[in-house]
Amino acid sequence: MNQHVANLGLLPKRTLGRASGPLYRQLADLLRKPISDGNFAVGSELPKEAHIAAHFGVSLITVRQALRELESEGLIRKRSAKPAVVTARTLSVDLSWNFKNFADMAAFTKDASLKVKSYRKEKSPVLQRHFGLAADEAGYCLRSILSVGKQRKAQITTYFPADIGAEFSKDDFTDVLIFRSVQKHLGLRLVVAHVTVRAEIADETVASDLDVAIGDPILTVEMLYQSADQRNIEFSVARHPADLFSITYDAPNDL
Repeated sequence: MNQHVANLGLLPKRTLGRASGPLYRQLADLLRKPISDGNFAVGSELPKEAHIAAHFGVSLITVRQALRELESEGLIRKRSAKPAVVTARTLSVDLSWNFKNFADMAAFTKDASLKVKSYRKEKSPVLQRHFGLAADEAGYCLRSILSVGKQRKAQITTYFPADIGAEFSKDDFTDVLIFRSVQKHLGLRLVVAHVTVRAEIADETVASDLDVAIGDPILTVEMLYQSADQRNIEFSVARHPADLFSITYDAPNDL
């Protein structure tokens, strides 16, 4: 029997359903367990992508997304036209973000905690640019740090226009995802986040918050959240240590 077909016996047989969340994430969980349990030894090959797809009744795209997630965790190494190879039984400290929707934001904050440093009225060009405030008009600013265990994952600065910000106190930000606290407290749904990614270097404050050196590279993700009526509700700036963060996405050939 072909070894790759035989290896399918090491995988559970389970039907995946969209009601339980993204299919690729369910599949990644199912593939992760036999790796962490040692059923697939380090250095061994997983079944071929087509065999995994047939085994679980999912598309090749779903399989490839799941394998990319495992690769970002340091568990496997994908190879062109060959089965993926197991590289570790436990997750590495690498923190990557496969970002396509709000569910992926939630996945990125799994096992994380949010420490709120301050919440107060401030004046900032950011408030003028995104919320139309005058130069002498103050909005609200939330400053926080996202951590997983002892690893500081992000320094987050979040801005709100004056009328929205006045609805909150520091203690209202109880969810590790700030936008979820906003939705719950205001009783509205944020329908889209416009995302900008840029490179920066750590100043004194960022270096202290993220436990890095002044001048270290920082990957900054800006997110402007809008409600269903296209009003700008929240603008967040998340700064991450560049060596612990990456973004993965699909780029279809539409030419």
